[in-house]
Amino acid sequence: DGNIEYLGRTDDQVKIRGYRIELGEIEAQLAAHPLVAHGAVVVREDVPGDKRIVGYVVPEPGFDAASVRTDLAAVLPDFMVPAAIVAVDVLPRTVNGKLDRRALPAPDFGSAVATAYRAPATALDDDFFERGGHSLLAVSLVEKLRARGVPV
Repeated sequence: DGNIEYLGRTDDQVKIRGYRIELGEIEAQLAAHPLVAHGAVVVREDVPGDKRIVGYVVPEPGFDAASVRTDLAAVLPDFMVPAAIVAVDVLPRTVNGKLDRRALPAPDFGSAVATAYRAPATALDDDFFERGGHSLLAVSLVEKLRARGVPV
């Protein structure tokens, strides 16, 4: 009838918060890390409207998620660094041998990106961005703080 239906992309390029991201680039850096035996990168939207990049790895001995994330941050732009790195025993596969994205566990952003303990300087001290925050969440956070009368 002359109408065109957009059925989606056939590559792994995604758009998150205005950035076009090729997941394969992130996956290549993750897989090349010496503490990673196998890796995969997916975009999760566990909270509607909050898309986050998550890396899943089968770890090598001595694996440390925070260290891998720090190393990725040294070679990738900030918007491409996974919000969490999750260690799994194996990457789940479909019967066709493809990555089974639905079988991957949801990350616990509190522990998946945790770094070595550092005593807080104040009662409110923590790294918002290390905990998976981004600019759009920051705006929402500031508005919620203002609504509660917290000076920002």
